[in-house]
Amino acid sequence: MASKFDPSLIPSSPDLSFEQNLWQAGVDFIAGVDEAGRGAWAGPVTAAAVLLPPFTPSTNIFSDVRDSKQLSAQKRYALEPLIRSNALAWGIGFATNEEIDQVGILPATRLAMRRALECLRPAPQHLLLDALFLPEMNTPQTALIKGDQRSLSIAAASILAKTARDRFMVELGESHTSYSFKRNKGYGTRVHQAALANFGPSPAHRFSFAPVTHLLKKKTGAD
Repeated sequence: MASKFDPSLIPSSPDLSFEQNLWQAGVDFIAGVDEAGRGAWAGPVTAAAVLLPPFTPSTNIFSDVRDSKQLSAQKRYALEPLIRSNALAWGIGFATNEEIDQVGILPATRLAMRRALECLRPAPQHLLLDALFLPEMNTPQTALIKGDQRSLSIAAASILAKTARDRFMVELGESHTSYSFKRNKGYGTRVHQAALANFGPSPAHRFSFAPVTHLLKKKTGAD
């Protein structure tokens, strides 16, 4: 039986423990990778990769960085330019809702992550990921449970992934006005569920997701 994760391993804020160990071992370029939007019913899944420069905790200019889920939208958008301007490199990758329907959400998430990593110059020598491995990549990797709460690089990536996807969904909402994407970002809120029941799914929806499939079948049967 797999042992349960020990919550005492989570620091009060994400830190550089994993990065420092790798830097001290001679690994200079370490990318934190995270995603946003896996559980949404519409829109893409988005990933970000962030290479932080080596520095000591006492000079941590990223002290306000947290797992994106622990921050307000206003705080995430405020931290976004700080991360982008002070990272060695950063990248954003998307996998569309059509790709999600074609290959499944987990392979599509990995696809978005690989696309984000392809943007990085210099190329990373090690990857820190939030509970996922990228088996298609030969780069050494560490998958961390609750990684976005433990690694500063992953936390920074979680913010860039979230802000990039939120911005995309706000723009998408301008052409799909019935679904309140600006507010729900494609997640299954009550308002979103009601819109699906009334209008059916749009081309931006994930038809392979059970809630969308169920509502589509229900609407088709009613018609």
